[in-house]
Order: sequence, then C-alpha cells, then structure tokens
Amino acid sequence: MDLRKKLIGDGAFYKMVLTVAIPVIVQNGITNFVGLLDNIMVGRLGTEQMSGIAIVNQLMLVFNLAIFGAVSGAGIFCAQFFGSGDMKGVKHTFRYKLYICVAIVLLGGFILAGFSEPLIQLYLHGENNTAALEATLLYARKYLKVILWSLLPFGLEAVYSSTLRESGETRAPMVAGIVAVLVNLVLNYLLIFGMYGFPKLGVEGAAIATVISRYVQVLVVILWTHANREKMSFIQGIYKKWSIPGSLAWKITLKGMPLMLNEILWSAGIAMQMQCYSRRGLDAVAGMNISSTITNLFNIVFMAMGSAIAIIVGQLLGAGKMEEARDTDTKLIAFSVFSCVVMGGLLMLSAPLFPMMYNTSEQVRTLATAFIRISAACMPLHAFAHASYFTLRSGGKTLITFVFDSVYLWGISVSLAFVLSRYTSLPIVPLYLACQLIDIVKCVVGFILIKKGVWMNNLIGEKRD
Repeated sequence: MDLRKKLIGDGAFYKMVLTVAIPVIVQNGITNFVGLLDNIMVGRLGTEQMSGIAIVNQLMLVFNLAIFGAVSGAGIFCAQFFGSGDMKGVKHTFRYKLYICVAIVLLGGFILAGFSEPLIQLYLHGENNTAALEATLLYARKYLKVILWSLLPFGLEAVYSSTLRESGETRAPMVAGIVAVLVNLVLNYLLIFGMYGFPKLGVEGAAIATVISRYVQVLVVILWTHANREKMSFIQGIYKKWSIPGSLAWKITLKGMPLMLNEILWSAGIAMQMQCYSRRGLDAVAGMNISSTITNLFNIVFMAMGSAIAIIVGQLLGAGKMEEARDTDTKLIAFSVFSCVVMGGLLMLSAPLFPMMYNTSEQVRTLATAFIRISAACMPLHAFAHASYFTLRSGGKTLITFVFDSVYLWGISVSLAFVLSRYTSLPIVPLYLACQLIDIVKCVVGFILIKKGVWMNNLIGEKRD
C-alpha cells in the first residue's frame, strides 16, 4: 500500500499533470502525425528521395537540439523565476534566450551551407549501388538548400514558446504548432505532387512547405504573446531594454552551457549512430527512417512527460517545496513508464502496417518492421531514462545531466555502434537491438541519482529586484 501511495497520485494530481502534458501531447502528436504523413508522401516518390530527406533531417536534428538546449538552459531559471513570482527574472531569461539562439542560427547556417556535401556523404554507403547513392546525394542537397531558410523562424519560435510554457501557458504554443503542421501538410500535398495547378517540385516542394510552416508558426506565437501582454507580463517593454544583469547572465551561462553542449553532443551522437547503421547500406537508412517516423508518433507521451517534469518540478523547487517536489517527481516518472508500457504494446501490434504505405522494396519494409518492434519493446526503458534526465535538469544539475546523457551516449552507445558496425559482420537488426538494450545501464544510473536526491536544488534564492 505504501508503494502504491508513493507511485500513484490522486485525481487532483493527475488533473494537474494532464493540464500541463496534454497540450504538449496534442501539439507533438499532431506534429508527428503530420510528419508521418509527410514522410509517406515523400516515400511515395521513391527510396532515394526518402533517404535523402532522412539524411538532411538527421543533420538538422543537431541544429534543432542546439536551439532546444540553449532555451532549456535559461528555461531552468525561467521556470523557477516564474514559480517565485519574479517577472523581471523571466524577462531577463527571455532576452538571454534571444541572444544565444540568434548566434546558433548564424553558426548553424554557416556549417550546413558550407559543408553540406561532405556531411551528407557520411551516410552514403553501398559499393554496388552507385546510381542510387548519387541520386540520394542529389535529392539531399536540393532539400537542404531550401530548408536552411527555416533556421531563423525555428529559433525565434523556440524562444517565445519555451518562455510561454515555463510561465504556465501551454495552449498558445500548441495552437501555433497545430496551425503550422496543417499548413505544412496542405502545402506538401500541393507542392510535392503538383496538385490543383501547383508546380510538381518533389523534395524541394517538401522543403518549401516546411519553411513556410515555420514562419506561420513563429508569427502566430509572437502575435499571441504581444496581444496578451497583461497575462504574459514579461513581454511588456521586452525590447525597450536589451541588457541582462551580468551576474545573472554568467549564472545562466554556467548552468546552461553544459545543457546546450549536452544537446549538441547528444544529437551529434544520434547522428553518429545513424552513420554507423548506414554502413549496412541504403536499405538500412530507409528502414530506419520509416521506423523513427512512426516511433516518434508513439513517443509523444514520454516526451511530454519530460516537459511536465521540467515545468512542475522546476516550479516546486523554485518555491522551496523540496519534499513535495520529490514526491511529485516519483509519481510523474511512474506515470510516464506505465504509459509507455501501453504505448509500446500498441506500437508492437501495429508494426507491420506502417511500412506497407511506402513505395519501397520488400527488404526495406522488413527492416523497418523489425526496427519498429525493437523500439516498441524498449520504450519503457527510454521513458525512464528521459524522465531521469529531466528530473536532474529541473534542479539545475547540468553537469550531471551532461555526463548522464551525452557522455554516456558517446562513451557507451555510440562506441558500441561504432565497433559493431566497423569491426564485425553483425547484421543491422541485432546491431540495432544491442545499441538499444544498452540503455538498461543508463536507467540503473538514473535510478541511483534520483534516489539520492542530488537534483533537489533551488537555483534562484531570493527574489531579484
């Protein structure tokens, strides 16, 4: 009975959790569902087109998570400032996010534009498939050339939406996300296939649709925020002053830089893992793309629960409610893992259905089905590791999260994938399974760190003038 009380909350608890999580689940669910439809549309064009976009999206993941890490580092302070009622602190963290995201946009654009071909070629392997490799490179370059225009709106949207969520407003970013993905879906249909008099642009049409949807999304978020300045008081006069207290900027940098570096290294590690898998040929790349697209749709629950932990536990820590934060965190983690037992079961049952929607070979479909089943079986493990990461992050333990996430990924997961892909003849399916199951070790480490309570930390202390 004591264990049940420790792991399971009452009705009021779950109502509070779902108030935070459901808008994120809805937004991410719609985004990933439309992403699935987009992927199927591109997949109808052919394996090379699908693989080319998948490779570019793997590179874009590094940029996207660099932005996420930048806003999340400041977001730790933003959630705690809001929890303590310090609106000036929220205002300063917003400005900090703006500066760092603009810098990342400029640097990311330079790297992706200047080194596009060698980066793409890292994923192209297969000695007996030269024509397919050349076609994949061509499609990837066409897609990347257009998608670069989405970097700035993506960064600005992250600044606004993250601050809104940390201030308790989750619906506006959700609505903006829904509008954006619907625009993306419609434009994809029109521009990829040339429907209703629109030009048939293929992969370039998919990129144009994404760019336009990014601008629509950021425009909706900005307009809503400034139209509701009474409710979102941090936005009042936000651009009249550009300064940030030096002591706070330094504090955010010290805490936030490991988090941003962690996101960059983590996404680079995921990209490196994919590069290792790609050494088994283009079929592996195509199968992994199909698998990751549908798996991302089912992962929305534990991803949203990570955001809920960051916001709810962060606000409790900022208010000095340490024991309540510990109790709430335990229940949130239990809820996340149990939810993913259910979601993983549903994904396992539906695994053979999704690959049938793609215009690709039977070998690619078989590989995709196997990857989906492995991801489904490992989903509860990933849920626990994800929740552990956000628990540690909510208390500002960014150095520990850096070791827990990126150091573990590169030192264990990537190293294993590198060795198995280059120094053994292990087929891609057992290779992928081994690299997923190694996260059991990460879960054990996360359990120990959470149990010890090393994350229970109030970062902001007294309110700022």
